[in-house]
Amino acid sequence: MKLARIGNRGHERPIAVVSDNEAVDISSIIGDIGPDVFDHGEAIGAAIASPGLPRISLDDVRFGPPITRIGKIVCVGLNYAKHARETDAEIPAEPVLFMKAPDTVIGPNDDVSIPMGSTATDYEVELAVVIGRTARYLTPNDDPVDYIGGYCISNDVSERDFQLLRSGQWDKGKNCETFNPLGPLLVTGDEIDPGDLALTTLVNGEVRQSESTSDMVVGTGELVRYISQFMALYPGDVINTGTPAGVALGFPDPKPYLRPGDVVELSISGLGTQRQRFIPAILGRATGAG
Repeated sequence: MKLARIGNRGHERPIAVVSDNEAVDISSIIGDIGPDVFDHGEAIGAAIASPGLPRISLDDVRFGPPITRIGKIVCVGLNYAKHARETDAEIPAEPVLFMKAPDTVIGPNDDVSIPMGSTATDYEVELAVVIGRTARYLTPNDDPVDYIGGYCISNDVSERDFQLLRSGQWDKGKNCETFNPLGPLLVTGDEIDPGDLALTTLVNGEVRQSESTSDMVVGTGELVRYISQFMALYPGDVINTGTPAGVALGFPDPKPYLRPGDVVELSISGLGTQRQRFIPAILGRATGAG
């Protein structure tokens, strides 16, 4: 299934996408797409086939984040071999983990605010895993794929100077307001093979990232198993699985970091496309997940 949420911020309603420009309103089946959505697969499947539910055109609609009430976002650093090389970093012996606050999540086409004082805001297209079942201490006998509910596109926006030069953990450069556009689609695991998906990022129409998930150091299933050794993963939790080569940080000086007015478009095969306009920070601006 391909699920999404459309409507104004804070008033999104759930839909099941049935073609490029048409969806079924499933708000009468489930109130919203939250952590329990994977328990309602049969009901949603029946709703998609039902002629009685409203059909919706997807022309000129706003997509919100495809899932709400996210518990936590776990991010994986340096998980693509070419990306590690472009940043002169060693491939880690174990996955590098850091956290991103759920309130950084916005819709896939919402404006992204460049933080006050930023000179190094960067884009990062990533395959996001959405957890479907509680996973804790998974063993080699457990199939971690059984714990994945679905996949979507994430832009792990980063401020590199905050991240790397301002001391402490990476969190300073990862948790700025609006720094995690998510969606548009949440595609269930039965429709996606995460092992060889094409990821692309364009900035103002110029291709910056063009790679495959096959360059991942640790694949999605093994990431779920690994992370479950350190924290419980609950339905609705999100894992940003790492970014491929081509980020601004990896370019020679002067690095092409994002500036107000820049437009970033990100896509992953089978998961749709995002498009964000980067704008100056606005004091008092109301943002956050739908």
